[in-house]
Amino acid sequence: MLMREERELVVEYGKKMSAAHLSTGTSGNISIYNAEKGLMAISPSGMDYFSTQPEDVVITDLEAHVVDGARKPSSEWALHTIFYKNKPEAGAVVHTHSMYCTTFAVLGQPIRAVHYVIGDANTDEVPCAPYQTFGTVELAEAAIKVCGQSNAVLLGNHGLVVCGGDLKSAYSLACNMEYIAELQYRAMCIGTPNVLSDAEMAAVMEKFKTYGQTPGKKTGY
Repeated sequence: MLMREERELVVEYGKKMSAAHLSTGTSGNISIYNAEKGLMAISPSGMDYFSTQPEDVVITDLEAHVVDGARKPSSEWALHTIFYKNKPEAGAVVHTHSMYCTTFAVLGQPIRAVHYVIGDANTDEVPCAPYQTFGTVELAEAAIKVCGQSNAVLLGNHGLVVCGGDLKSAYSLACNMEYIAELQYRAMCIGTPNVLSDAEMAAVMEKFKTYGQTPGKKTGY
């Protein structure tokens, strides 16, 4: 089976994503890019994650031409390939519809530096891209345009997409973004969140470097 290891990881993390309620039903999608082969393993379209088997995961090139697999790739394939094309350090992409991140996406508001772990996204503010129809190249283009140096971006009225050096890192980042979004939401319910300043976030990033923690690589702080 072509890219067996990557396919098995997509299945494993798809189950984790569903169990953690980062996505419900068949929503959300996961991919891994093998730069040496120039191929992507991506979750199939419309399948429940607990029913998905490694052979159901689809192998495509970055133009979504199917190289191996009998199923259709996720309808959001363009959202994945555009990150690999524009962020050469990316080895995996995770797209979720997690509750709190999606709440801010519905509001059209960014996730702000209410907690230092936002630095894992290589930014002090996760921006929100304007709404575009799901499963379109326009959505992918809007996401990468707004994303900038960040490894995470909200999709207006839709959800979250993150990238990482590998799938473990990308999934961890998706979890961290949901954690921060929930903190921001809960703080807003009580009052005005205290957002870390540029100087404070610069110190955070230096601290990461001191401990050899590269944004998008670390799984916890």
